[in-house]
Amino acid sequence: MQPLTLHQTCDHGPITAVTAQIKPTASGCKAEFRLTGDVDKIILPAAGPSVRTDNLWKTTCFEVFWQPTDGSWYREFNLSPSGRWAAYDFDTFREGMRDAPVDAISLSTVHGSANGQGELVLKADISTELPAPAQVALNAIVEHADGGLQFWALAFGPGEAEFHAEACRQIRVERG
Repeated sequence: MQPLTLHQTCDHGPITAVTAQIKPTASGCKAEFRLTGDVDKIILPAAGPSVRTDNLWKTTCFEVFWQPTDGSWYREFNLSPSGRWAAYDFDTFREGMRDAPVDAISLSTVHGSANGQGELVLKADISTELPAPAQVALNAIVEHADGGLQFWALAFGPGEAEFHAEACRQIRVERG
């Protein structure tokens, strides 16, 4: 698991650490995200069917950005603790957005806490064509019970939190 960094403009909140990892598979990839802290003080979207859903990033959500090293296009996955997901392809930075082809996405979430400390773990099994080698970003958006947001990433570029920026794509993925 790799540690994610809280963006400098975000207030410290109930979540004190986020870690994540990604592993390529023959059919796509597997990702895991772990939030640590007072998970009882964050907003978790209500459980629902595992269906493609837009605007998941407006509340607690996890993201994977996958960009082949030989191209300018990239794919974004939004993975919600609710079980819902989204996948988009972009031609270049925030341009040419469209639904990405996905064979299947399976999500599982577990969480628990006691005495103001706990964990939330989301695991994703993503089945879709993902070219490699690739540069990958792992991100988290955490909504506090008071409506505040935390933005977590492997790295950020200068300025506001921008998950689409190449600066966030700090993992190089190869296929074996």
